[in-house]
Amino acid sequence: MGQGDQDEDAPIAFAKRMGLSFQDDSLIRRAFTHRSYLNEHREVMEDNERLEFLGDAVLDFLVGAWLYNHFPEMAEGQLTRLRAALVGNQQLAEFARELHLGEVMLLGKGEVENRGMERSGLLGSTYEAVIGAIYLDQGMDGVKKFVAPMLEEAVGQVLMTRRDLDAKSSLQEWSQAEGLGTPNYKIIASSGPDHEKSFEIEVIIKGVVYGKGYGSSKQAAAKMAAQATLEMLGIG
Repeated sequence: MGQGDQDEDAPIAFAKRMGLSFQDDSLIRRAFTHRSYLNEHREVMEDNERLEFLGDAVLDFLVGAWLYNHFPEMAEGQLTRLRAALVGNQQLAEFARELHLGEVMLLGKGEVENRGMERSGLLGSTYEAVIGAIYLDQGMDGVKKFVAPMLEEAVGQVLMTRRDLDAKSSLQEWSQAEGLGTPNYKIIASSGPDHEKSFEIEVIIKGVVYGKGYGSSKQAAAKMAAQATLEMLGIG
């Protein structure tokens, strides 16, 4: 196939490769359908955004329950931080890469040319949509069977690299301990279409500009800016 040509049966092949027996094949096909593909193929009825919304909620619950059962002595605050790291887009994009989801995505020609199948934002969103599709077709047990093996390995990596620590919370603790008040996060630039925006944010503490961050959401950019500030200060 040439650039821009995509295999509409690839999602079905992916499901078989993963040992997922869908009663409704249209669900897994929809999970990989980006809105840009929908715009160019009027015969396709729906993109994956609603499945992405559902998958996000399902993952929040399942990962929270999994952590609760696997770490009975862990305090609520650390459980919350650990869950946030495991369901954050960075980790979900890594899951998607492990599963080669980018090769299965159905994207519009513009997204293909811009190598959308490699972008973390799209990869993480597609992973959530796949989770939503599995949930609708096979329930929470089906999702747990699919996700649990990946969680076992990922949680160890998160704890080892301390990715469960929230950079914004750590920076606020430092700033207040130094008597500098609460850090402010200011958007200094944004670009791209509404569905693929990117943001640049800087941290300001008591009138002084510290680190900058970039991301596909304001939250992601702010976290990166906080982390950059911690590293600048030698405490991150």
